[in-house]
Amino acid sequence: MAKLNIIEDWWTSPSEDSERRTVIVTGRRGLENVIDTGKYKFRIEMTWNYEPDGTGMPDFKTSSIMERVTDAIQDHLRKDPVAVMTGIYTGAAERNWVFYTLSLKAFQSMLNQALSIIEETLPLTFHAEEDPEWEEYRQMCQCEIARE
Repeated sequence: MAKLNIIEDWWTSPSEDSERRTVIVTGRRGLENVIDTGKYKFRIEMTWNYEPDGTGMPDFKTSSIMERVTDAIQDHLRKDPVAVMTGIYTGAAERNWVFYTLSLKAFQSMLNQALSIIEETLPLTFHAEEDPEWEEYRQMCQCEIARE
């Protein structure tokens, strides 16, 4: 069986939450081949609530740790694509990472391994549900600003 090609093509765009606070959306393009497998049907949202600065964004120290978390997870997923990180939302006092996974148990195992290198205690919460049609991903993609 051929290895699934999961490309690294990301976009970033400002958006707003329901209270009109700025949220920066970073989304991944080109996941049609992943969607078409029908295997990645569970969506997991990993949330970090933080003390915001005046603009609703995390301070430098917090954002640096968040980037280390993102990199650690991405490094593991490149080796073993049990999940795909599809989007990151930052603003209004929280960061949300969105993943689609083959298995909740496999995702948990990967995440524990990936985050074992992070020394800080992370204030993470999780939400998981079935989303076989990738509705959240399709909605997020509507935030992308068209390329010139």
